[in-house]
Amino acid sequence: MGLVVVEICDGNLISQINLEEILEKEYPEVAVIENSCLSFCGLCAVRPYALVNGKRIFGKNTEGAVAKIKKAIEEELAVFF
Repeated sequence: MGLVVVEICDGNLISQINLEEILEKEYPEVAVIENSCLSFCGLCAVRPYALVNGKRIFGKNTEGAVAKIKKAIEEELAVFF
């Protein structure tokens, strides 16, 4: 398990990209976990999102969401390093 946990829902738009490969390659301290449901169905249906250490991070599109997720990861890692 990583210092930062990124959880994604397998039904969300963000699951269409290989977020695990993208983030874990750039941030070895990150663990990406794909779940069948994160119980945010309203958000899941309309925007790509993920939970970063329990905080909802979302964007208007996949690229925007990934950029915000990376920013949230860097903020979380700043606490440790």
